[in-house]
Amino acid sequence: MNKLQSAGLKSGAAVLRQSVLAVVAAVAGTLTLASASWAQTLAPKAAVSQAQPVKLALIESLSGPFANTGEAVFRNIFWAIERVNARGGVRLPATAGGARPLALERYDSKGQNEEALSALRAAIDDGAQVILQGNSSATAAVLIEAIHKHNEREPGKRVLFLNYSAVDPILTNEKCSFWHFRFDAHADMRMAALMEVVREDKALKSVYLIGQDYSFGQAVLREAKRQLAAQRPDVAVVGDELHPVGRVKDFAPYAVKIKASGAQAVVTGNWGNDLTLLVKAAREVGFDGNFYTFYGNALGAPAALGDAGVGKVVAVADWLPNVPGAQSEAFYQSFRARFPKPEDDYVHMRMQLMVEALAQSIERARSTDVVAVARQMEKASVQLAGQGGAMRAADHQFQQALAVGVMDKKGAPGVKFDVEGSGYGFRVVRQIAAAKAQQPHSCTMQRF
Repeated sequence: MNKLQSAGLKSGAAVLRQSVLAVVAAVAGTLTLASASWAQTLAPKAAVSQAQPVKLALIESLSGPFANTGEAVFRNIFWAIERVNARGGVRLPATAGGARPLALERYDSKGQNEEALSALRAAIDDGAQVILQGNSSATAAVLIEAIHKHNEREPGKRVLFLNYSAVDPILTNEKCSFWHFRFDAHADMRMAALMEVVREDKALKSVYLIGQDYSFGQAVLREAKRQLAAQRPDVAVVGDELHPVGRVKDFAPYAVKIKASGAQAVVTGNWGNDLTLLVKAAREVGFDGNFYTFYGNALGAPAALGDAGVGKVVAVADWLPNVPGAQSEAFYQSFRARFPKPEDDYVHMRMQLMVEALAQSIERARSTDVVAVARQMEKASVQLAGQGGAMRAADHQFQQALAVGVMDKKGAPGVKFDVEGSGYGFRVVRQIAAAKAQQPHSCTMQRF
């Protein structure tokens, strides 16, 4: 993991957390990230540079097998914070301290729930008011519980939890919390979007279900079976398998079973290296079926498949770089200008909308009081680069459009942009409006 330095940054290899302040230095009113790939200076307004920042804490896997996913999140949120601070930060009345910048600090969970809980305690001790996490539904569940207990015990130090990618449906149903807001479409919503394409694939007669053995992976396979039975009862499930999360180094045995099953397609919620290694192994054993995925559009998966993935890998997302429209195209190009290295090419629109919703909610609350901000977050409605969404107050599930794409070569019709310099991108074949993407909920929330 790269060491990031700035004024006010806590450093040292033995320190659990690595902090990056999004705005520092009243002397120069600038922020410099001392990293060769990120060297860029941001000059916020002088009045904001001297104000007390609103502290945000990112708790994520920043080391270990899923470090690349944590770093991708960090780039997205940092970029969103830069945008807010460049326009003057969050605008508050003078009685609340006036305009204030947002500041982001990093805490490495190392992919472990206990580490995440330790990071949560450290972040709260450091004065964080907003906790950001997403790359594990299991971790999100323990954070929701811990934050609920903390907020009850210490009302003067309450925090909000903004979730950008932990998509187990239970988190906004049985485990819903007033303090938790989810900005990604949950697994059932994503599966329903994939089924829009599966339903039209009349040649498909058999599928193999494989996923990571924890709450999210289990939820994906459970919902895949339910929706297949409802919408494509003619499709046989010829395999149904879970594997350890982040511990499988060789997926060849799984790939051999997939091929031997005669499956025409694989349905998986795998993410990070667990997806990349799976699709690479499938290619190496000669499996030539389709992959219906939640996250097959980046983080090494397209490059691992190469030509074998053209027309065969389907991915669902809240947004894809080749979503039509001049605003969407400009948004993607601005991200690539900010982070030009091919391996940094993974931009999440939902994370940008999440930070915009936070800024909007703080300003409408006219305060950084966590309860007041949460009440405004329940009513958040944001737009950016032609995309947008709104928070559903009943369960704190963000409602937004979804896009389904099919892998193709860069330069093919509808594929202006590739991903990660791989030469392959995703052609958008279906856009699902927010009203159609929404799902019912079973949340009964204690409100404050």
